[in-house]
Amino acid sequence: MRRYIRALTLCTVFAVFSGLYVYSKLLYSDVPAGGNGPKRGFIPPRVPGGRRGAADKTGPQSPHWYNRYIMRQRGQVEAGGGSVQRRPEPPMHLAVVACGERLEETLTMIKSAVLFSVKRLYLHVFAEDQLHASFMEALESWPDFIRSKFNYTVYSISFPSENAAEWKKLFKPCASQRLFLPLILKDIDSIVYVDSDILFLQPVDRLWAFLSQFNSSQLAAMAPEHEEPRIAWYNRFARHPFYGRTGINSGVMLMNMTRMRSMFFKNDMTSVGLRWEELLMPLLQKYKLNITWGDQDLLNIIFHYNPESLLEFPCQWNYRPDHCIYGSNCASAEEDGIYILHGNRGVYHDHKQPAFRAVYEAIRKYSFGADPVTSLLDPLEEELLKTTHTYCGKSHPLFTKRLAHSLRNISRKAPHGR
Repeated sequence: MRRYIRALTLCTVFAVFSGLYVYSKLLYSDVPAGGNGPKRGFIPPRVPGGRRGAADKTGPQSPHWYNRYIMRQRGQVEAGGGSVQRRPEPPMHLAVVACGERLEETLTMIKSAVLFSVKRLYLHVFAEDQLHASFMEALESWPDFIRSKFNYTVYSISFPSENAAEWKKLFKPCASQRLFLPLILKDIDSIVYVDSDILFLQPVDRLWAFLSQFNSSQLAAMAPEHEEPRIAWYNRFARHPFYGRTGINSGVMLMNMTRMRSMFFKNDMTSVGLRWEELLMPLLQKYKLNITWGDQDLLNIIFHYNPESLLEFPCQWNYRPDHCIYGSNCASAEEDGIYILHGNRGVYHDHKQPAFRAVYEAIRKYSFGADPVTSLLDPLEEELLKTTHTYCGKSHPLFTKRLAHSLRNISRKAPHGR
């Protein structure tokens, strides 16, 4: 009898240890219990900034890789108060097109965008091939504390091959490139497009925030071409349909490109809606003898037939000489100051509108790291006082109201002496 009891005890102990062994194997196995489900293998997160396709040097061949990965995950949990650390916030996307003699002007625009932005920017620079090296050399020469605020890609100018020449010469060289951004940047959801003669006087973040104000049908945002119908161009001279009372200006254009790619646009050529890529060429062929401002006119025609798809933002987000050349007529700028300055008609480079030129020159000459108030704002205010013989110069407080606020916000953060 004792022999049987000993055998039973031995079997029980063996069964217990066997169970523990099987349990430990199941606990650390990549295969779920039962062996019938899908594998649950760990995929380590991509190292930020790593190149696509680069070999992973920290894979399982390293004897301590698994332990390091577990420790990294544990550290993220502890640092995050019990949850895995969040991924970095997606950047804001900003696009610009530069052809001809627009290199310095475009770099000054980028400088203003980067200087004031809070979130990271991703710049999409479309330029003629002979400008690529100059763009990259200039951007890479900026100090590290500025370079850390943005990434960029420089692209060649590209149009549909069968009509490339016609698109390129429409209005200004390469300006119609903006129409094809949804078709070129297929992986980008939303983007801000600006002309090269734009200057940000407020963070790009404030403009980017309009995306959250889009309703379910809106897919783009622009400012009106004019505030005062008596001096507006479209309602007096246009020979084609246009948006609203006075048309829209496309120098600053916020786009939800995902919606643009998927929408069927109403039009006056067919009884059915057309996708963006189906709409552009027929529209140009129909109206090319009647349009004056090129791609901006085409956008006016599109949104004339699809007004529910456009959000209008106030004129202070696209302030041009038209808003002050005959006296101030932008109410939002009168109240809060200018948010984005648009120096169209070449006013940054001649003496017709010295107030606009003064802002451009102040930002162009500013050195990163210098005190933004004493090195940019103060000299600018002195120059603006010399422009009061013009109507726009008489409105000079509007040019610095928001700019002063933006500069003082970055003044504490700017590393001096660089």
